[in-house]
Amino acid sequence: MSGLSRFMLTRSPFSARLLSRTYASRSRAPHPNAVSLERAIAILKAYEVGRPQQTIELHVQCAPEKGQPPIRGSCILPRPFKNDTRVLVFAEGEKAKEARAAGADIVGGDELVNKVREDEVKFDKCLSTPEMLPKVAKIARMLGPKGLMPTVNKGTVTSDIAEAIKFSKSAHDFRADKMLIVHTGVAKIGFTDAEILDNIQKVMVSIRENSRGKNKFVSRVHLSSTQGPGIQITDA
Repeated sequence: MSGLSRFMLTRSPFSARLLSRTYASRSRAPHPNAVSLERAIAILKAYEVGRPQQTIELHVQCAPEKGQPPIRGSCILPRPFKNDTRVLVFAEGEKAKEARAAGADIVGGDELVNKVREDEVKFDKCLSTPEMLPKVAKIARMLGPKGLMPTVNKGTVTSDIAEAIKFSKSAHDFRADKMLIVHTGVAKIGFTDAEILDNIQKVMVSIRENSRGKNKFVSRVHLSSTQGPGIQITDA
């Protein structure tokens, strides 16, 4: 029986959920059905026949050193798969005009801080000019847990608003959860195998940049899709 057939036989609502919940397993031994990245892509495409817009997701279990800062980052994917990122910018005066001209979806000053506090606006990424940061700090408790609080270290507090908006619109962000697992979409099923591989490799390089030189920073990698199972990868 082929590897694909074995996966097909395990395809049931319960088994798919079971497979998709193995990302945080304590065992470091490879799963018996672990396959190469190329094979995993073929399996997921078989599950998603006729659904080219379904998302392929990457699940990376990290093993950072004790006391390491949160695992997060951004990268520019070779083949972007999101084009609806909503960017909010806290800016006033000329900088607000620059932000609108650069394509920011939501721009404002004090009044926008209040709207965000009241949860009246929805957005995916948040930028601020240095002048607005003290006012934005008042809602840090709302933005921080969502990974949206602008900071100098992340480059989201800047005077070069136009360039920051351009990067935010095209950048792919990721962050690890409390279990130290990065869950992130990487491509659409309809992409070519080469495009999917390129995107995955780009994200993996960015994740490993958090390693601080640790050799075994990534302990396990799974690939899944909207309807497909979680498949452990042997060569990510």
